[in-house]
Amino acid sequence: MHARSQPLSLSLPAGGRVSALLDTPASDPLACYVFAHGAGAGMQHPFIAAIAQGLAARGIATLRFQFPFMEAASRRPDPAPVAQAAVRVAVAQAARLVPGVPLFAGGKSFGARMSSQAQAQEALPGVAGLVFVGFPLHPAGKPATARAHHLAAVELPMLFLQGTRDALADLALLRTVLPALGDRGTLHVVEGADHAFHVLARSGRTDAEVREELLAAMTCWMAARLALHGRCAAADGQAPAAP
Repeated sequence: MHARSQPLSLSLPAGGRVSALLDTPASDPLACYVFAHGAGAGMQHPFIAAIAQGLAARGIATLRFQFPFMEAASRRPDPAPVAQAAVRVAVAQAARLVPGVPLFAGGKSFGARMSSQAQAQEALPGVAGLVFVGFPLHPAGKPATARAHHLAAVELPMLFLQGTRDALADLALLRTVLPALGDRGTLHVVEGADHAFHVLARSGRTDAEVREELLAAMTCWMAARLALHGRCAAADGQAPAAP
């Protein structure tokens, strides 16, 4: 399937606008993922774009958007209330543009945390689950779990896609967080990947292969939430992430 990309402009509740892109498959989408970017790169970053386009090729629409700080070309991430408001606007816009289609939300790093915090404070309407593409459990070199405390208030299924070399998420610590989430938390570990999902040349894998693994895991997990079990066979033959 060939993805179509539609430029958008989202109006924020506190004033101002941010850019967004809706990537849709050629046929009716099975779901729509509201994809928030990280603190260091916006929605046009090659990794973000590749994930959005890869999901569209698998029948899943993606609405990616800029946080206000990125739209203003600032290096300082928005305060949490501002970022969370942008997440809510993007979710509402996705619901309007692809009516009747199940919604998922989440994002890369900072975008993952802002989406989960927004959901913890007040449910994102229509969202069936959250997908975290590298949840930032702690700052680099400062292992802790305080950033995960709010996840207990997230009453939705959550998929954590995490690399074994992620300096912002010690896997041993993350595994101490997951039991409290029960069957709401699913961890998919990407061997050899860092926080940006880069792998070393000596790993024998390429970044493109890692992205294919991420896309397969995301597609299968979303399909399982929607009881569309046959979609996993379409996800390059890879098995779904374990619950």
